[in-house]
Amino acid sequence: MAEMSGLEREVAELIVDSLNLEDVSVEEIDPEQPLFRDGLGLDSIDALELALAISKRYGFQLKSDDSQNQQIFASLRALSQHIEQNRRD
Repeated sequence: MAEMSGLEREVAELIVDSLNLEDVSVEEIDPEQPLFRDGLGLDSIDALELALAISKRYGFQLKSDDSQNQQIFASLRALSQHIEQNRRD
């Protein structure tokens, strides 16, 4: 498993907390593992909740119709990099 950066750990905690993933610990999330389907197993409703939590915490919107969403939400690492580039906190 790849090692997490500080921001990746913070975003992993946000994922676990905002989606109430009681069976998943932050340490179990591989930053390069897919967040959806085979990886962490999130679904489209989780994506909406996560986008809302990210906008509250980091001060920018993730739009549901963004053509980049598949890349943005590909993994914890990809999501963290997107937050790093766009955050306004």
